[in-house]
Amino acid sequence: MSETLQTTGVPATDADLLAQTAIAVRAAGSALRERFGDVVRYQTRDELMRALAANDDTALAILRPALTELRPQAGWVEDELDGGALPSGEWWVVDPAEGNVNHLHALPEWAVTATLVRDNLPVLTVVHLPLTGETYTALTGAGAHLDGRPLHVSRTADLGLSIVATSQARPDEDETVVRRVGSSITAMLLDALVVRTAVPATLHLVNVAAGRIDAFWQFAGARADLLPGVLLVTEAGGQISDAQGHPWTPQSSSFLATAPGIHAQAVATLSR
Repeated sequence: MSETLQTTGVPATDADLLAQTAIAVRAAGSALRERFGDVVRYQTRDELMRALAANDDTALAILRPALTELRPQAGWVEDELDGGALPSGEWWVVDPAEGNVNHLHALPEWAVTATLVRDNLPVLTVVHLPLTGETYTALTGAGAHLDGRPLHVSRTADLGLSIVATSQARPDEDETVVRRVGSSITAMLLDALVVRTAVPATLHLVNVAAGRIDAFWQFAGARADLLPGVLLVTEAGGQISDAQGHPWTPQSSSFLATAPGIHAQAVATLSR
């Protein structure tokens, strides 16, 4: 049975809203998949930015009207690179082409995400990977799922047996942050089994939620990078903090998501 996006009236429950959000996100992913395949060549930063914006606009043309109709009172976060706290109330935090640069280079690591945030807490999220067809969803109190199958983080209790991952938050990151990323990778190379480094953050976080990798960390970051993974990992039984082990908020300068059994070990490594 084909999916149909219902845009007549607000769903009665968050579960209904999640289902309708997933339909919209998958539709946006299909539009981006049609644009995928050839490496986009560009000679200047302006050309790159126009190519990135064209992908964003393609997905937003579907997401913005659909999600606004579903939740008319919710605000809309315009810039997926923004960070920090949001005003009270409901907000759609959307990354229309998470891993957009990968898409332009014909690399497979990209996704479409949409998260509803209520008073600065994510309450539902959808992450869709158009090339595989996978859709990850999470709803507060109802667990995390991959195409309807429950997810659970790994049960590893030894960082030395763990696959861990990190990512860069922005292309033009502050030098202090870049050096901190480098030193943290060195520390993890000494303590963990395997260290993966790639963008985007969201794809590492779905792997943490699915138990495929055991930890992800990042310094700095944007709401749209991290909020989908916060809910997915939490609902899959994982632990979220900053790199020092303190509670994470959108204002935090670092981020850590782990299987509970290695959280303390990961904090110790990142604090060296």
